[in-house]
This record gives sequence, C-alpha cells and structure tokens, in this order.
Amino acid sequence: MTNEQRYDAVVIGAGQGGVPLAIALAGAGRRTALIERAHVGGTCVNEGCTPTKTLVASARVAHLARRAADYGVSTGAVAVDLPTVRERKRAIVASFRAGGERRIAEREGLDLIRGEARFTGPRTLAVSRDDGDGLSLAAGQIFINTGARPAIPPLPGIERVPVLDSTSVMELAVLPEHLLVLGGGYVGLEFGQMFRRFGSRVTIVQRGPRLLDREDADVADAVAAILREDGIELRLETSATGVEPAAGGVRLVVDGPDGESALLGSHLLAATGRTPNTERLGLAAAGLAPDGHGFIQVNERLETSVPGVYALGDVKGGPAFTHVSYDDFRILTANLLEGGDRTTGDRPVPYAVFIDPQLGRIGLGEAEARAQGRAIRVATLPMAQVARALEVDEPRGFMKAVVDADTDQILGAAVLGIEGGELMAMLQIAMMGRVPYPALRDAVFAHPTLAEAFNTLFASFSP
Repeated sequence: MTNEQRYDAVVIGAGQGGVPLAIALAGAGRRTALIERAHVGGTCVNEGCTPTKTLVASARVAHLARRAADYGVSTGAVAVDLPTVRERKRAIVASFRAGGERRIAEREGLDLIRGEARFTGPRTLAVSRDDGDGLSLAAGQIFINTGARPAIPPLPGIERVPVLDSTSVMELAVLPEHLLVLGGGYVGLEFGQMFRRFGSRVTIVQRGPRLLDREDADVADAVAAILREDGIELRLETSATGVEPAAGGVRLVVDGPDGESALLGSHLLAATGRTPNTERLGLAAAGLAPDGHGFIQVNERLETSVPGVYALGDVKGGPAFTHVSYDDFRILTANLLEGGDRTTGDRPVPYAVFIDPQLGRIGLGEAEARAQGRAIRVATLPMAQVARALEVDEPRGFMKAVVDADTDQILGAAVLGIEGGELMAMLQIAMMGRVPYPALRDAVFAHPTLAEAFNTLFASFSP
C-alpha cells in the first residue's frame, strides 16, 4: 500500500545537520518530515565522534594506569576488559541517540519516518518504510543529509578476508593480537594508538612519506615519533598490494622502500577514507549528477543544481567534521528562515586529532602560507618548556603558530600537546577577534595553566 503525503520540507538523514534543521523548519511553522533509515544522530553520535572518543578515554586510563609508577603510585597488573569498554561506549551512544529522538518527538509539526528514501522527481520521493509500507512524499524543499560510510579499498584478495572498518572495529569483544591498519590519517592513528594502549600489537601502513599528509612536515614527524614511542610500528612510503587469509588472521602483502614483504596480523582495519551514501538516492530522477566520487555538488549556499534541493554535511564532500555539518545547518536556517545571506566561503575549519597528546589545528600551516607567497613569521615552543605540562608529566609535542609579518595577525596554528584541541580553540578565538599576537605574548594568564604558554610561544619567533 502506498500513501501520498505533501510536506513543506523533507530532510533525508537524521545526522548532526539534519536533526536541528528539521526541528528549526518545523518550529518556523513548516510541516516537515525527517527520514532516517538507520538511527538518529548520524555518524557522529553512532559511529564517529561519540563512540570513538569514549573508547579513547578508556585507552587513556589504561595508559595512565601503566604509568602510575611515574607519579609515585603503585598499582597491580593492568588488564583491559574489552566487552566492558564496549558496553560503556554503547550506553553513552544510546543516551545521546535517545536525546535526539526526544527532541524530534517533542517538536510539533515534525514527523520522523523510519525508512529509506529515493527521488522519483525533482522534489518527490518514494520511501520504503521499516514497517513494509511504501510512502510517496512531495515537498517544496528537500534537504539531503545522508552522510558517508567507511570505504573499503579495492585491494586484491580483500573480499576473501574479514575487514574491519571504523564502525565494526568498535564492536570487537576480543582484543586483536596484532592489528594491521591501512591508512595513516586521523582515523587510523586514533584507532592504532587506542588498540596499542588496550594491549594489541599495532602496525600502521601509510602510502605516503608521512602520516597526516596535510600537516606540516615537522608536525607529522612529531606525531610519528610519539606513536613509535608508544610501540606502534609505522610502515611509511608503503603500499598494500594484496591480502589473503592466513592461520589465525590475515597476510598483508606490502611494497615499501625495501621492496616487497608480508605482514601477518590477527585483524585488518581499513582506514582509507569514506564514500558518500548517494548511490541509492535515485539522484538522476531528481536531475542531480554527483561528482566522480559520488558526492553531491553544491554552491556556497548549499544549493544543488535543482531549485529547492539542498545538501549538507558529509554527503556534499569537503571536510567531514561534525562542526562543519552543524554550521551547514546554521547557514541554511539563516538564509531560508531569517533572510540572511550566509555562505561557506569564509568559514574557518578547525579540527582536532584525538591521539594522545591531541593535535589541534586551525587556519594556515607554514607550508600552505609559504606556498601562497605570504610574508610570515613562525613561532614554536616544545611542550617540554611548558610548566603545566611538566607538572602533570605530559611533555610530549610542541606548539606552532604562523603569523602575518606585516599585520601581526595569527594566520594559523598547530598544537600537538596535552589538551591541544582546547589550546587551538583559544588561538581560534584570537583569530576570530583579530587579536594580534603581541596581545597574547603580553597577556597575564593564570599560573600554572597551559594558556600561559602563549606568553612564551609568541616570544620565540625564529630570526
């Protein structure tokens, strides 16, 4: 049986942009449907930020327990109960998801439809509902927020072995003896260090010459040094050429600086990127054509080539961060409900890599600024020279800031150190307020805090 319904707006996907957008549209008096085929909250709540950072926290506790003697504290043997770690993660995810579902249910004029949508025309949809009934929807505006999922690399033999991705690896009940990680981006590094701290042997295979290949060389090299110190094997400039089953796990064939070799592991984690959830949307029926990677193309106002159809979040490509998705929601509500004219053109894209110590990043890196021909000054400070970091025995990493040599404005920063993400956010606030670096150099910060390191950082420019 197929029911036909008309709405003012339909949002496809209950992710971190889609949920608040649907609530805002309904709150503005527009009858709105929110279609979700899996679970409310999108990647962030269910398979991304929330569960991974919950596991990172458990891994850090294990790490600190093993370091207890460094602080003069005696402990016994440290053991990780992975099923209990997993249940803690599941409980937090369920709580966050329930909060989103509650906000949707409380909003008058908003219908949550459980099912999968596909276009049948520019602004019409067919929905295969979870209850088995079909549904036909028409709306003046349609917003695509279907996100992305982990990509499995086209590696010869990969269909013959069990492959973990960033979702399934968090459901393991038994600790891997030797985890092989394909990919040296932030996902691979976070899981690699996490499982090393849980007790696994870990090898990370990275095709390029450095991890985190978008970072400055000195930042990437410092990250590599920290991971090696933690006991992680790094295979840089190494490509995987094939994989096959082996006794007790997998045999990964790689080609690196020393030629071809084989790595034997108990588990294989693919952390080589993400692919958009667009292939089942019926985009052609709407008059939409994705780019060569499957992402939906939009302009700076998040408009597609079809009037009345918008895309937000990971499905449109670009930086795949929750805060970007949420800002997409704010752009759309400002323009469509408040008469604004916001765009994605000039927004900053800060991010943090939740290895330990954290890497916080904002603005231009040194290499990027020099490539643009800018006149810059670069300030660096080892965390080993920060009093607070030494007091808590967390001296690894360094701070780095790039400033305009003519205006003294901060152009960007990388903070690899304890609470690096929070320190980066302080520098971002200074950039937003156009506070010149001497103001931070000369500021009176409470002692002993990490923030007072800015005094020393901005007094340390290279000649």
